[in-house]
Amino acid sequence: MLDGLTATLETSHMFALVGPNGSGKSSLLRLLARQEAPSNGRLDYRGRSIAAIGRREFARSVAFLPQFPPPADSMNVRELVALGRFPWHGPLGRFTERDAEKTEEALRRTDLLQMADRIVDTLSGGERQRVWLAMMLAQETNCLLLDEPTSALDVAHQVEILALIRELSYERAMGVVIVLHDVNLAARYCDEILALKSGRLIARGPATEIVTSTVLEQIYGIEMGVVPNPSTGLPMSYVR
Repeated sequence: MLDGLTATLETSHMFALVGPNGSGKSSLLRLLARQEAPSNGRLDYRGRSIAAIGRREFARSVAFLPQFPPPADSMNVRELVALGRFPWHGPLGRFTERDAEKTEEALRRTDLLQMADRIVDTLSGGERQRVWLAMMLAQETNCLLLDEPTSALDVAHQVEILALIRELSYERAMGVVIVLHDVNLAARYCDEILALKSGRLIARGPATEIVTSTVLEQIYGIEMGVVPNPSTGLPMSYVR
């Protein structure tokens, strides 16, 4: 349960939600995605209550990727990515030339053209995550909400996916809110980190303000040390 949380999230920024299990990270993301309705309080998107925005209009602006995406039901990559165009043509609308162009553009931008005819369920975890990301790009939204998109990936694919998301965020002026368990990845790829604990926002700021021994101990309840990353200079944490 979230309690007393107030925050404004800007476009063209990548925000990480971090905190221990049960802190409210996924709950907050589902509220932002309208997967759940708040019991009290208010959620606004561009100055309007999200509850007052029509379903298709909201889907044209906000894309949500849950922690466990649904099965692809034997679809190939291009078919799944094309589903991102659904908010633009509706269930009875015709798949237009623009829909096809946006689908191909998303495939190209995520480096999936060479596997566009492959069945999604036959791909590796990292490749499947790129397919879902491509579907969200085809959706042409202004905001991406991602719930632990790297949780089942090895380190190489984690870096690949987060680097791509960051690049797309800046390139398309999209706002991104992403749940991450690895605070070092959050520090490396996100503009700001929001730390939750027991449903409350207890810290917010850039990596230099959040990835400190004092704040990390407040978040996770254990002693942690911090050193500068030798490559980037950004703070990097470890358990003492």
